[in-house]
Amino acid sequence: MACDNRRMPVPLKNDTFLRACLRQSTDYTPLWLMRQAGRYLPEYRATRAKAGSFMGLATNTDYATEVTLQPLERYPLDAAILFSDILTVPDAMGLGLTFAQGEGPKFAQVVRDEAAVAKLAVPDMDRLRYVFDAVTSIRRALDGRVPLIGFSGSPWTLACYMVEGGGSDDYRQVKTLAYSRPDLMHRILAVNADAVAAYLNAQIDAGAQAVMIFDSWGGVLADGAFQQFSLDYTRRVLAGVKKEHEGVRIPRIVFTKGGGLWLEEMAGLDCDALGVDWTVNLGRARALVGHSKALQGNLDPNVLFAGPAQIEAEVRRTLESFGRPHAGAGTGPTHVFNLGHGISQHTPPESVTALVEAVHSHSRRLRA
Repeated sequence: MACDNRRMPVPLKNDTFLRACLRQSTDYTPLWLMRQAGRYLPEYRATRAKAGSFMGLATNTDYATEVTLQPLERYPLDAAILFSDILTVPDAMGLGLTFAQGEGPKFAQVVRDEAAVAKLAVPDMDRLRYVFDAVTSIRRALDGRVPLIGFSGSPWTLACYMVEGGGSDDYRQVKTLAYSRPDLMHRILAVNADAVAAYLNAQIDAGAQAVMIFDSWGGVLADGAFQQFSLDYTRRVLAGVKKEHEGVRIPRIVFTKGGGLWLEEMAGLDCDALGVDWTVNLGRARALVGHSKALQGNLDPNVLFAGPAQIEAEVRRTLESFGRPHAGAGTGPTHVFNLGHGISQHTPPESVTALVEAVHSHSRRLRA
């Protein structure tokens, strides 16, 4: 059921993140964090304990709404991101997703042969209704405070989990399949790409105001294989994801961890912003893609284990490596501050306080 605040939209009180994604000038550099709702927050751990399991948390609309908003109660972040998991799509395909404590995600069924690949199909989006209900609920609860980001794993990243059966240290199963039976791998990726596009569109329909594709494992591929098995299918997703909803532009962000080598090629993607990890120099990235894409990133998450003075110094270095963002009318190079990957569960919450304060204050000074 559509939520009332989408039929009668609540004006955004803070649209800085959306403006930066669309390469429009902002008064300061907006900030949000990958995994900002998560285990580093004691209130998250308390809610997860009530839910009984990770999936119990993710599939319950009230709990998913609660944990999405928790970091915004602590910190003046510039966007919320839907609390969910990148593996909801293959779970809806019937692969049987579980999360064992301390072991990460596991699939009951793996996809490694012709028979398993032949069974794959874009899932009925009603099987993911809990995600869309959470999006609608979160939008209502935000009440225009900041925008809501929806997301999905990339076709390649989803395929890695589907073939490996979970996380991997060496990606042996998925790379073996890609090299020995590229026909099967392309079939998996085509189904995944069409499923991801449908999934992101449904999140947009439910109220997501920006969407992000997490190509978390794209960087493990060799040059040539990345273009064939990751980039081409991210491009296919983007071709199927709507650019606006009810007359409002929906920014689309692509993040490939370890993808710095291919930034110049990724600049050709039909998206609004590119996320980069901490191995990338933002000034160099800006020179490559800044004429066509906003950039997002890219502080090393481990900086947050240092003291406030060190956090402030690294924030300043990161902001200055990008340089002064676009100012004035029209569009130009812009920056969304983030970590170069997800925040660690061991991060002291007070370190995030220091981070947010440093980003907002120093980025204002840069524009003075």
